[in-house]
Amino acid sequence: MVYEGNIGVAEGAPTTARLRDVLNRAGHVVIVEAPPDEADSADAARIVVTGAEIAGLAQVLTIVDGGTGDRCRCDGWPTIMVHDANGELIACWTLHHQSGLRGVGDCDADLRDGPALTAWLAKRGLTGSREVQAELAAQESEANLRRLRWLQAAPAGLRDAAMDVAQPPGRDLQAWSDRLSDATARLTTHVQHEYPDAIDRIRVLLAWAGIPARESTGGLKWYDMAIQQQLLAEDSDLVLAALATCPPSPAQLDGAAELFASLEWTEAHGTQLPEPLRSILIGHIEAHGTGPMRFRMHHGYYGAERSA
Repeated sequence: MVYEGNIGVAEGAPTTARLRDVLNRAGHVVIVEAPPDEADSADAARIVVTGAEIAGLAQVLTIVDGGTGDRCRCDGWPTIMVHDANGELIACWTLHHQSGLRGVGDCDADLRDGPALTAWLAKRGLTGSREVQAELAAQESEANLRRLRWLQAAPAGLRDAAMDVAQPPGRDLQAWSDRLSDATARLTTHVQHEYPDAIDRIRVLLAWAGIPARESTGGLKWYDMAIQQQLLAEDSDLVLAALATCPPSPAQLDGAAELFASLEWTEAHGTQLPEPLRSILIGHIEAHGTGPMRFRMHHGYYGAERSA
């Protein structure tokens, strides 16, 4: 077992110069497709880098000087173990999310060219990083498409304010959280201005809130929550009235299904719904509901009888 972080970690910010100083003293480098506590596993793919290949590794293993000032909470992998000419372990580093490196200094550091390192490893048989990169790219692409669908569903006059809310998190989560809070407040103000009538406003918000119900990735994103929180802030009697004023659209019923199953709604108002809304919503779910909607209905939400 290798305890990453206890070997070869100097105080001070990580730099490429410090990293290369260690590699210049290397006799061989072992790279294992596993976190440090599993680096001794016989099942983990590994390579041993020697001679001129160590210099090649140094060319692709470069970092942004100064580091991120933070440490990722996950263990990270692959594990890179640097041994001196006598075979002594002099440094242990780990890659994090195939984009950062830990162990060179007192915090993590971003790789200058993560794809180059990934390609270098794959060329030598360690393809795990490449596979993870492909998976992360697919997830990012889907996340971007999901945000776009949410933005396209924004009601008239709200697109610009919605774009501010939908901005993805950056590295500085506190700064992003502050910006999100401000953007959400601005969006709420715009919604109130564009739709001053409460019934109209609620019906518009319900249709928008129904978008995540049909997303394959499931759950509510931060921008979805911005809409649900506005609905939760409305008078509950008005929410029910908005759905009874005229027949709700399928999108509005999707939004209602999400709202009425939320923890905030059920804690404040329970799971029962008045007629005829109860029957309308249950009929919609029986005919067109998603798996999560049906699951909630079978467990007593929306005023339905709990299934055995």
